[in-house]
Amino acid sequence: MTNSLRRLDLNLLVTLDALLAEHNVTRAAERLHLSQPTVSVQLARLREIFGDPLLLPGPRGMRPTARADELREPLRQALEALNQAVAPTRPFDPALADQTWRVAATDYGGSTILLPALAALRAAAPDMRLAMLGLNPPALARQAEQGDVDLAFHISAGAPAALRSRPLFVERYVLAGRKGHPRLKRRPTLAQFCKLDHAIVSADGGGFQGVTDAALARLGMARRVALSVPHFLFLASVLASTEMVALVPSRLVRGNSALQVVEPPLEVAGFEMVMLWHERLHRDPAHQWLRDVIARSV
Repeated sequence: MTNSLRRLDLNLLVTLDALLAEHNVTRAAERLHLSQPTVSVQLARLREIFGDPLLLPGPRGMRPTARADELREPLRQALEALNQAVAPTRPFDPALADQTWRVAATDYGGSTILLPALAALRAAAPDMRLAMLGLNPPALARQAEQGDVDLAFHISAGAPAALRSRPLFVERYVLAGRKGHPRLKRRPTLAQFCKLDHAIVSADGGGFQGVTDAALARLGMARRVALSVPHFLFLASVLASTEMVALVPSRLVRGNSALQVVEPPLEVAGFEMVMLWHERLHRDPAHQWLRDVIARSV
């Protein structure tokens, strides 16, 4: 099959398709905007390649051979598929979109980026589906390359350099505890802050140290970390129902009436959130639309 394909010119197949439709060299030439001698030469070449006359003279034009009849429908389908493959990309219409996108995010990324965009996405593209997957930073570049992940939300620090990125926002930390917490009626002093019972999110599981502890250590101080949890959303429930406090990203607790929020007594570096995707999807109109809607929603 490979050798046969190497002998073929795509133009020959287009000519054969026209000949099988018209059963006449002159009409086929007119259809192809070619001269009759050119089509006759191409027909001779096709006969040589297929080892068959393909079209025989008849009383009412040319009559296809059995081999030509076998070729007619597969050839038409192949040329149609090829034409669709090389045709210009159609403008993307979200109302007609039915793609399924796989988005990798932590619970924080899902809550602060994907959730605010859901209403706009659903309204504009009701048949589009989203699957939110857990974020696995070490495997993210490979997952994106293999098509297992279409979009990801990640902090800019440590984001895979091999992926395309788009900044979304810069996050800062605030001090949060339950509504009416006696120690959060006003901004605590640094000494008061260190005496509180703190909870911490440990992405790698079970850790009791974070960026806050590093900042305190530089001042020769330490705080009491009583609880380590793996997810921000569980942390919000802990804060609302106990006397513990935590430094949390401000967007996570924005509008949460169950929590009291104040500025922390020390400066803790925030982080930038970015959207990541593979080069294979960079120019895809549907993916471009998805990225734009999400970026406008945060």
